[in-house]
Amino acid sequence: MDINTARSIFTVATFMAFVGIVMWAYSRSNRHDLEDAGKLPFDDEDLSVGQSKKVGGSNE
Repeated sequence: MDINTARSIFTVATFMAFVGIVMWAYSRSNRHDLEDAGKLPFDDEDLSVGQSKKVGGSNE
């Protein structure tokens, strides 16, 4: 087996992995979980400049 055969096998294996990931991402069974994960950045409270969240509930 020469280097070009190994490169061809690696390219085909990588493409098959890519196709598998795309099929997994667009499958109907994962739609709800992935939509929820996609909305996480927008669920954060909007804080004004200069304000910060206090952790632990103390007023120090």
